[in-house]
Amino acid sequence: MNIICVVFDSLRKDCTECYGHPFWGEVETPHLKKFAGESLVFNNAYPESLPTLPARKAIYTGKRVYPFVNGDIRHRGDFIGAAGWGPISEKDDTLAEVLSAAGYRTCLISSVYPQFKPSKNYWRGFDQWHFVRGKENDPYKSGPKPAKEEINRYLPREILESPNKFCPDGTLIRDFVKDVLQNISPIRYEEDYPAAQVMLESARWLQENRDAENFFLMVESFDPHESWNIPSYYRQIYDKSASREQILSLYADASVLTKELLKRTQANYSGLVTMCDRWFGYLCESVEKMGLLDNTVIIVTSDHGHSIGDKNYLGKRGYPSSREVFEIPLFVRHPEGRGRGRRSDIMVQHHDLFPLILRFAGEKYHEDAKNNIEGKDFWEEALINDTDFRKHVTVGWDSAVTVIEGKWWFNTRVNGRGPFLHDKETDPFLEKNVAPGNEEVTNRLFSLAVKDAGGKFPEYLVAKAEKMEDVPGCSPIAAKVPRREN
Repeated sequence: MNIICVVFDSLRKDCTECYGHPFWGEVETPHLKKFAGESLVFNNAYPESLPTLPARKAIYTGKRVYPFVNGDIRHRGDFIGAAGWGPISEKDDTLAEVLSAAGYRTCLISSVYPQFKPSKNYWRGFDQWHFVRGKENDPYKSGPKPAKEEINRYLPREILESPNKFCPDGTLIRDFVKDVLQNISPIRYEEDYPAAQVMLESARWLQENRDAENFFLMVESFDPHESWNIPSYYRQIYDKSASREQILSLYADASVLTKELLKRTQANYSGLVTMCDRWFGYLCESVEKMGLLDNTVIIVTSDHGHSIGDKNYLGKRGYPSSREVFEIPLFVRHPEGRGRGRRSDIMVQHHDLFPLILRFAGEKYHEDAKNNIEGKDFWEEALINDTDFRKHVTVGWDSAVTVIEGKWWFNTRVNGRGPFLHDKETDPFLEKNVAPGNEEVTNRLFSLAVKDAGGKFPEYLVAKAEKMEDVPGCSPIAAKVPRREN
């Protein structure tokens, strides 16, 4: 059986129509909506750890990354976006390596710039890989240098004049915007944008490799990750005003933005999601036209979401954690129609995708390998909606941890201090902290976090928790905290 796995970076679960819509309004995703109708849809899918690279490490290895042992090592050519922000360990087999050894032809098409920074190795094992350039401050273009007026157009003075503790120098933001504008300078048409290029290249690879007996195609779209550059007609679906432009994520309080700028931010994100959906539809149509739908399983998910004004925050963070960031969409379309149009409530995580994909490939690697993977094949349990499959999930993010169990959403630092406890049934938006007075519950949930960490947390992580040093995301404009070098 052929396998295609599509991962969208920073795609909110509530921006895919079949899961509802965000608080600012509906987002158009007709192709994802159609795809969901042909798939088994998962209501309780979560990352294993966050943000970008730790999440992918779990997907690519099937192993837990939390609690980030040796996760404070800085590798040359990159900053540390959060604990665990590093390459895949040489001790771990990758999904591509296992499938290639089993006779699969494998390919990675990706615009996820952090995967390709110096010292990274996320392409290891793929027979072919293609890096779609130009997102963030990828050193893709060194010129032409944008004019000051153009930079000012994309950099609202409210942001420039209101530096926060994670970005104390406005010069960093200005330099980032300059890099972004340099990288997008060659774009003339919609198909030139990375969101389109990823899907076009994926369809092209499928055409070139139709002779493969079995293939595994990993499709990684960095969009809708910021910066939110889009053709104006996508933004105008959601905002037709003459508001100033705003394409940045602050990783800080959103109150520095006017209502008009926040609306523009939400419109740009929504527009980029809709553009991603359009080109995902192109890929799906290409698969159909090539006659591959009847022997190809297609998996679609994201690494995490993004707060865009939720609780007055713009960015993504692990403390306090939130549903719009930690809950992810997951669709599995089986060529035989198994699970079609149904939903499953079982709790699954990123590292479970490794054994799921091996199941579809008919591989038994996870049953007898010396380097045993930790994810669990969940397909049969999902089909019968066996909610006993997993009673809780633990999601790591730097020096904070989140435990989700039944009605409880628990978030704390790894030293157990500063707990947040929410009752999802009575408080679906996690607005009321009921930790005080529920110490028995918080203690029990924290013990689950410790158990899933192997009984203890790394000393560097505990020390960071003691200092209350939070990493709010993986923004390249965030302040860099010195770490030990490899």
